[in-house]
Amino acid sequence: MVPSESPPRFRDDLSTIYDFMDEILIRCPRCGALATVAAYPKRLVLSPFQSRRLSCRACGHVRDKDSGVYSMPDPDAPAMYDPYFALPLWLQAPTGHGLLWAYNLDHLALIRRFVAAEPHEDAWTEEGLRMTLVSRLPRWIAQAGNRAEVLRVIARLEASVSSRGPGS
Repeated sequence: MVPSESPPRFRDDLSTIYDFMDEILIRCPRCGALATVAAYPKRLVLSPFQSRRLSCRACGHVRDKDSGVYSMPDPDAPAMYDPYFALPLWLQAPTGHGLLWAYNLDHLALIRRFVAAEPHEDAWTEEGLRMTLVSRLPRWIAQAGNRAEVLRVIARLEASVSSRGPGS
């Protein structure tokens, strides 16, 4: 008899949205191809207030933004935008329950690990507030009945990066 494999267990690693703001995948405002918004110049310790550079390998478009200003996403918005240039995120897609979005592939991978896992272990900050990225995901993402759809959308978003990404 072959022992059945138990589903992977998810343990919140305490990451926050700020941990995924070092590189954000967006649609180029000039050509519509996959472009990036990244901290510039690169530093060992990144800050959300650091200057950013938008760059598109497809058309060569480059734009810089001084540090200090960014806006956090509105979870009820019909579309998501990067917090620096307010340009549409590359990794976003509607589902039957709401908008699924991520800043980059690492952010999307965290959401996938969370959705695919059963059961979920919550993490709480020392103050008892739920402040991690995973704890702030919309409830519909965590519902078992939505798992297959959410994982399909995640796979489609991941494929869009490899099929339309820089150098493709």
